[in-house]
Amino acid sequence: MVKWKIALLSLTGFLTLGAASTTASAKTSKTPVTVNLVFNVRDQNGMNDYVNQTVDPTSPNYHQYLTPDQVADKYGRSSSQISEFTKYFSKYHLKSAAYPGNFVMKVQGSQTNLVKAFKAKPAKTDKNGDVSRTRLPGKLSSQVASVLGLYIENKKTSSKTDKKALKFTHHLVKDDAPIVANTKNQFAKKYGSVKFSDAYGVNKLYDQNLHGQGQRIGVIVTYEFNPKDVAEYWKQMGVNSDVSRIHKIYTTDKTDGPNPKTNDDVTSQEEASLDVEQAGSVADQAQIDAYVGVSKDDVSTPDVQYLDAFATAVGDNQDKQLTTSSSFGNELTGFGAGGLSETPAEFNDAINLVFEQAAIQGTVIFNAAGDAGPYEIPSKTRSLSFPTSPYAVQVGGTTLPYTKIIGSRLVQIPKERTWGDSYSQGIVKKPTIFPGGGGGFSNLNPTPSYQLGVPGVNTYNAFNMVKYTKGGYLNNPNPGMVSGTASGRNLPDISGNADEKTGYAAYMSYKNSSIWVNAGGTSFVAPQMAGASAVINSGLKTSAGFWNPQLYKFAVQPDTPFHVLDDATVNNTNLYYTGQPGKVYNQASGLGTVDFSKLFNKFNTQG
Repeated sequence: MVKWKIALLSLTGFLTLGAASTTASAKTSKTPVTVNLVFNVRDQNGMNDYVNQTVDPTSPNYHQYLTPDQVADKYGRSSSQISEFTKYFSKYHLKSAAYPGNFVMKVQGSQTNLVKAFKAKPAKTDKNGDVSRTRLPGKLSSQVASVLGLYIENKKTSSKTDKKALKFTHHLVKDDAPIVANTKNQFAKKYGSVKFSDAYGVNKLYDQNLHGQGQRIGVIVTYEFNPKDVAEYWKQMGVNSDVSRIHKIYTTDKTDGPNPKTNDDVTSQEEASLDVEQAGSVADQAQIDAYVGVSKDDVSTPDVQYLDAFATAVGDNQDKQLTTSSSFGNELTGFGAGGLSETPAEFNDAINLVFEQAAIQGTVIFNAAGDAGPYEIPSKTRSLSFPTSPYAVQVGGTTLPYTKIIGSRLVQIPKERTWGDSYSQGIVKKPTIFPGGGGGFSNLNPTPSYQLGVPGVNTYNAFNMVKYTKGGYLNNPNPGMVSGTASGRNLPDISGNADEKTGYAAYMSYKNSSIWVNAGGTSFVAPQMAGASAVINSGLKTSAGFWNPQLYKFAVQPDTPFHVLDDATVNNTNLYYTGQPGKVYNQASGLGTVDFSKLFNKFNTQG
């Protein structure tokens, strides 16, 4: 994100204070390093089948969700096998424990002892970029799919192995316009989740007195936040502001992470704050479990922090909706640095495994699909951010109608369109990053069965709205339409308003004060979707479970709950992909936007 303008709250206007900087590198710490051991599944085909059966009304296993113990009994490692690993690691003075489900083991200790236990060595540079080698005794090795987060820098290679390059990406785009509202009610409608609930039919569920009662939302965050900030946001939005419904769970280290009152990392803290604010604002009677994936002084790598947070939440099995707006790496260049003990494909497989466990337990996961269209990193080649898992609802972005004067130019958006803003800045003269909703085709995950046969999947229309140059992009004055076919997991699944020009407010601590910022991004939409899920589940006898197969089934029915954005024009692109007229699915916005009232009725009646 470019320069942040920070403002104090005033319902009649905002005062600019200045720009924020990012924190310096981590200091030396005695905090134990954490790595993850990911196990092979005992019956992968059986697990795949059972997941689909839980959301198939014709199956005897419909809504017969498993507990983590049942998952372990059917598909995970046995207790005796877990004990063998624990005994082995204890010989090297390492603490270890498997997460419920017995798919992932957390191993902690000194870097020296971890290297000894895993017989770890730096690898020679290859196509995977300095992947450190690990080796366990044969009896144990055959049960292991991968080792995550054991970092060994190989200074003898030419490949960049700077650990500082391993970092999270937050799907946020700031807006320069000040937040202006004359009343609290106007403020909530213009900058709050009321805009989301009114646009997408959640307000109709409120009319049925559904507000997420009895539900818990698990929010996966990768930075610290202040619960009192969240409560103040809810208060300004006119929803339940009881701070006691926020529950923090630290998942990697026993640390409370950076102090939200003194930190300089505005972007990371805004991400954590807004995720909780949005989820709890849409479902204002739900409990919020914030799984905080932080590591003191960043001694453990982001891949481990990310997986630990999800493995903890899935193992707890108390939240029937999980959401995250942070990603780690991209499908084109991997993690941006070598030295880790896993390949991008192994990390992808580990995420898929934990996400699939969530699905078999009746939990739906929402993931922000990105804010740079199909260009997660500047390149001539299109790429998407991790994860592109088929076991998560991938959430894209749209732009709501607006008319504004931007830089002395009149910009008019007459109807909701896919978010891909190559127009509001006019013709740029220096390479820049244009915002847009993530979407396209995954390089790591094949097309899932629930997408196969849906009109529009694996075919596309596109316009080259931008052209790559010198680390950024310029406008393409003559974007010709291209059409074709492709394969892989198609992203996104569904979309909602994410454009910063029609975005939302967020509230957070900054050093010794609190601030409001005006922003957009799929970071807002994913937790809003999770809130809508909690509202829906509060009116069902059992949770709706794994959404994806059900969404695509509903989409091809005459009374679809989706509004398809299928215009094949430059005014409906995510910087590249556009609509396919008459098709159910489009890579720019997926199945389209959701009428959650209709979706509730679908879930409620299909059984």
